[in-house]
Amino acid sequence: MSSIQEVQDEIVSEFEILGDDKESTIYYIMELGGSLEEFPDQERIEENTIKGCQSKVWLIADEKDGKVHFQADSNTDITKGLISLLLRVLNYRSPEEIIKAELDFVERIGMGSIIGSQRSNGFASMIKQIKLYALAIQTKQNA
Repeated sequence: MSSIQEVQDEIVSEFEILGDDKESTIYYIMELGGSLEEFPDQERIEENTIKGCQSKVWLIADEKDGKVHFQADSNTDITKGLISLLLRVLNYRSPEEIIKAELDFVERIGMGSIIGSQRSNGFASMIKQIKLYALAIQTKQNA
């Protein structure tokens, strides 16, 4: 399995191909949302939504073989794409790896200028929630 940094480098390379074409970049992000695994309908409940996102974003996490497994979905295509990028980097990692992850791909692809400040705040909320789930699982593992 590639390291967190290697996966981020891959993402940056993919976005570099698109250059400064904002429309293509947004379309590409929206396409990425299609790679999310099917989200269980019964988990589309208020307590699984990420606070601080304009769109509805559902996120759940469980532990599989010492690693954190995330599932997510959103009611908007662009947000689905954004969460899929985060899961691509952080899914099936140890809690410690997730907590310590420095997510530099966000700045390196100029995410803020692509998605604007409102979505950037929501993106930060997604990262925070992912790290909180990892912390909760790590705490349970160490109990």
